[in-house]
Amino acid sequence: MVFNDKTVKAYEQWLKSPIGYYIDVRRKKLVLDLLAPMEGERLLDVGCKTGNYMLFFRREGCDVTGLDSSPSMLSMARNKLGHRADFHVGNPEDLPFSDDEFDIVTLITCLDFADNSQKALEEAIRVSRKSVFVGFLNKYSFGAELSTIKEIFDVSPHSFSIWEMKQKIKAMLPSVSLRWGSVIFLPSGWYSFARNVEECIPSMNNPFGSFVGLTFSVVYTQRTLMDPVESSLNVGVTGGQHIPGTAKEMKQ
Repeated sequence: MVFNDKTVKAYEQWLKSPIGYYIDVRRKKLVLDLLAPMEGERLLDVGCKTGNYMLFFRREGCDVTGLDSSPSMLSMARNKLGHRADFHVGNPEDLPFSDDEFDIVTLITCLDFADNSQKALEEAIRVSRKSVFVGFLNKYSFGAELSTIKEIFDVSPHSFSIWEMKQKIKAMLPSVSLRWGSVIFLPSGWYSFARNVEECIPSMNNPFGSFVGLTFSVVYTQRTLMDPVESSLNVGVTGGQHIPGTAKEMKQ
């Protein structure tokens, strides 16, 4: 989904508002608690929008790349990060990168706007060599983020439950171990006086926050993606080394 300059400005204004700033801080704390990115890791932010999380991960020491379908969003992201990041126009369902190109791939409120969320997840898994983080809007929350996002972006985003998202991931990686949590439990109007209440509510394994974060390892996914190709070519990958790009190229 491609957003115009008007949407970009509305999103940036919301991020700078008191409630937007607070929600953003809560989300980023959850991301750090679940993902714990390390300095020097290569990170791809799919659906990076205006670069808010790219800048966050860059400050954590990551080597960041952002992809978005909206040139207007990427223009704002470039203004924030300049030469400190790489930028690509593209769709989450068809990432222009090789297999295992990044240590971490993040999709933060990306699947909520994707045309095909399952395909976007498959692509994220393909290009990651270590882990994937998914942040999405919760259809079963008590908060009001869904209505706020709808107002900002002037569309009705998809929303998921934690159980639906787990099902999508386990359809591709049946034995994967998932870590997850959620934040933003209260209606937006409460945060001027009830922030202490929000911060007392446990976030890990809590299915009721408006924003759900979920992370999982993809260390073993090359066995799933590459084995059919290797078998047909009668080749193997030794010593844990991978063949970048092979799986995608053979499917084309």
